[in-house]
Amino acid sequence: MNPPDLLPFAAYGGDWAAYEAELYRIFMADLAKGGVQFGGLRVACRRNPETAGKWASFWHLVQEGRVEDDRLPDLRRCERIRWVRWVIANAVEHAEIDIWQNTRKTEVNTLLWFREEYLVVLGQRQGYWLLRTAYCTEEDLRIFKLRKERDGFRRANPKKG
Repeated sequence: MNPPDLLPFAAYGGDWAAYEAELYRIFMADLAKGGVQFGGLRVACRRNPETAGKWASFWHLVQEGRVEDDRLPDLRRCERIRWVRWVIANAVEHAEIDIWQNTRKTEVNTLLWFREEYLVVLGQRQGYWLLRTAYCTEEDLRIFKLRKERDGFRRANPKKG
């Protein structure tokens, strides 16, 4: 089973406003109000702080950058907006999606890594999951670090990884 088709910016004839509107429509339908679940628990999206009338989680799926106010659109993230729900929904049964956990500060996250090229991060909450982010993993150093973390988790938790 393959992920959904990409949604390329070129299909919108260079009209960024139309493209962003469609990305947001998909985000709201598939994720924010789509009833997606992982491990029997619902996956929620962060609404606040809204920017330009759009939920905070949306921006973390289509933009990149470490400083919140300086994030920029990432077309590779944008064109894979439909992959987020697909990865979450298929993670447990799909052999090409690796699952493991990490801790960042006090946050426990579950990582879903499709073909070592696309990562979805879910934050563990009391009774639900929070969709933290999703992005393409194309940098060699990032892939190396993720592999090391995944493999370390598997060694420490042979029944979970």
